[in-house]
Amino acid sequence: MKNFSSPSPTGNPRTCSIPGKRQEKESEERSQQSQQDDDKQEEARCEWDFSLSTVISSCSSAVSDAIGVVEFDQSDTLLATGGIARKIRIYSVQNSLLSPESAEIGVSFLDHAVACEYYLCTPAKLSSLKWKPGSGSRVLGSGDYDGVVMEYDLERRVPVFERDEHGGRRVWGIDYSNSEPIIGASVSDDGTMQMWDPRCHRGSCLASVQPNRAALNPVCSVEFNPFGVPLVTVGSTDRKIYGYDIRQTVDPVFVIDGHQKPVTYTRFLNSQTIVSSSIDGCLMMWNTDNLRSIRTYRGHVNYKRFVGLSVWRNGGLLSCGSENNHIFVYDKRWGKPIWVRGFDLVAPCNRSFVSSICWRQIGEERCTLVAGGSNGVLQVFAGEKKAYVVGS
Repeated sequence: MKNFSSPSPTGNPRTCSIPGKRQEKESEERSQQSQQDDDKQEEARCEWDFSLSTVISSCSSAVSDAIGVVEFDQSDTLLATGGIARKIRIYSVQNSLLSPESAEIGVSFLDHAVACEYYLCTPAKLSSLKWKPGSGSRVLGSGDYDGVVMEYDLERRVPVFERDEHGGRRVWGIDYSNSEPIIGASVSDDGTMQMWDPRCHRGSCLASVQPNRAALNPVCSVEFNPFGVPLVTVGSTDRKIYGYDIRQTVDPVFVIDGHQKPVTYTRFLNSQTIVSSSIDGCLMMWNTDNLRSIRTYRGHVNYKRFVGLSVWRNGGLLSCGSENNHIFVYDKRWGKPIWVRGFDLVAPCNRSFVSSICWRQIGEERCTLVAGGSNGVLQVFAGEKKAYVVGS
């Protein structure tokens, strides 16, 4: 599993950093005091009812079936999963994850072989998946442990694109831009982010960026701004978040240095707000305009492994896994979790953890959250907003 052993694009990047141990401590104390003041004004509350809808597992409890990534397509009707098993599994939301039968009988317990619509075998272990925009959910991109980026035609169920430009070093994340022309990006253990044109054979390289020019620090995550802003962010093991204007990537337009350990994920909540995750055990929300930290989220356990990070933009909810094998949901307004759920349904396993998570980006009063575990189990949760009585 994955673990650790718009200003002008030219000129100096805007930097938000906290140099020195003393300043780090003072900054953390100020952040904690500010958060305590916020908590005193309004306690975190859960405005949602979450219930377990579906559990999908295998008859064999082999560790090799660990799930490293779960990803909904743009239509929110299909779910793709990947991981150690060297398989891409495709599930239908209506047929398997949220079937009418499960709503009637409570929790549905299914086997992967029965629940998935079909699967594709891959040549290597998978670290990342991303549906290609504009393909009508026909093309799915993947990044693997051998440093290769591939695209699969799901109708024909064959690979149609392959790019091996990271020198055999593990690819940690891939993403696509959401505007024409579609641009792909991948990040790797080789310390680079590479942007490429998926329309060209083997992906003509548009840019190769080394965020930390002083050292080849592995880069863990990449995400394009999905709101039409020409911006891409990457999270690095040097603890920093880098933002690049995709039209000119010579220098970053901003650098954020606020985490104490490697940054594992960055996610856009809206056009100017990102959420980051780190193995320092916290999530942080940032304003990309002024580079200020908006809020810090603590409660989950994350000091070694990739545990996933997903944001539900319509509802303002954040979710991540945890090394204590629990699912955590945060409301963007409060630094404490509003909902925590253990992933074990029977006897707890000390070595298991929640390794991947994804919100379905649809609806406002109802939501769907899918989590994958290092034990190969997939769990689907349905959420509904509580109907509060005025004055209660």
